Amino acid sequence: MHHIYKITDFKIVAPYTLSIIFDVGVNQIINFSKILKGELLGKLADINYFNQVSLDNEVNTLVWPNGADFDPLTLHDWKDYEENFQSMVYSWS
Repeated sequence: MHHIYKITDFKIVAPYTLSIIFDVGVNQIINFSKILKGELLGKLADINYFNQVSLDNEVNTLVWPNGADFDPLTLHDWKDYEENFQSMVYSWS
């Protein structure tokens, strides 16, 4: 059974790049620039919109005003998901 990770904090550290802190003490730095395609995530390609990210304490993940979000497990294990995620979003464009 997988742990249900909770994001406890985050910081914008560079353009399209977040430092994400999880309840298990893991800090993951993710550059999202390569996946900002398609109807939902494409809106985040506007850096001002991307920077409107916030922490939803009810579901313990990062969210944007347009409803875009990511499963905390995906963000925690980003290196395992990144390549497939990039392939998937490029097929949308």
